[in-house]
Amino acid sequence: MIQAISISSHVRDFRTALEFLTRLPAGSGRHHEKNDLALASWAFAPVGLLVGGIAGAAIWAASGAGLHPLAAALIGLGVQALITGALHEDGLADMADGLGAGPDRSRALEIMRDSRIGTYGVLALLFSVGIRAALIAGVPGPGWAWASLAAAAALSRGFLPALIYALPPARPDGLGQGAGRPTGRLAMTAAVLGVVIIYALLPAMAATGAILLAGMAVVTIGVLAHRRLGGQTGDVLGAAQQCCEVAVLVATAAWIGDYL
Repeated sequence: MIQAISISSHVRDFRTALEFLTRLPAGSGRHHEKNDLALASWAFAPVGLLVGGIAGAAIWAASGAGLHPLAAALIGLGVQALITGALHEDGLADMADGLGAGPDRSRALEIMRDSRIGTYGVLALLFSVGIRAALIAGVPGPGWAWASLAAAAALSRGFLPALIYALPPARPDGLGQGAGRPTGRLAMTAAVLGVVIIYALLPAMAATGAILLAGMAVVTIGVLAHRRLGGQTGDVLGAAQQCCEVAVLVATAAWIGDYL
């Protein structure tokens, strides 16, 4: 009975994370309480693996159809954005616009809440998509492209609960406040699952380099958010995910070529 309850709670948490991070049908159909997302944060990395795996499969299919690697990479990133509703890309653009407005904290938060996108946001998206597509296209073969994107999607989401745990909400409302705060154990579990997944998918040197670069990326975003905004928001988390994904793909492109 205890084991059945444990499995049921894990399935519920996975569905909650799936509902938050994607537009895929989760099938829960229930009202979520304030701390449900925090409790489900351990599942961010497995959900990321699912997202990256589907997007990577699109790259593999496009490559099999004879498309140029860059075109295949862009298709994969497009599929990933459709799956997630461009949740993280939106956060990156909003944070870039907010921080680009100047040092005033209140003004930055106001701009980040605005649904309109500015020059800094457009540039951030162009660089994010362009760099990720170029890195994926440079990986030798669609199999490694699939593994790289799946690993990047998993680890980048697995590191997010640590950011939520480490930083207070920057606003009294919004996602940063409403999602609740995961415990240190849950944040550690999410990160460990991301690490396990990336070591399962990539060569050890590539995986180690990716973990180090992604860790540096999330710490940099966290320090910047703390100093400029006073804490984390949903946009901060989206920006952190995008930067971590780029970091993983940089390490993958650098080390897999040497591995082969």
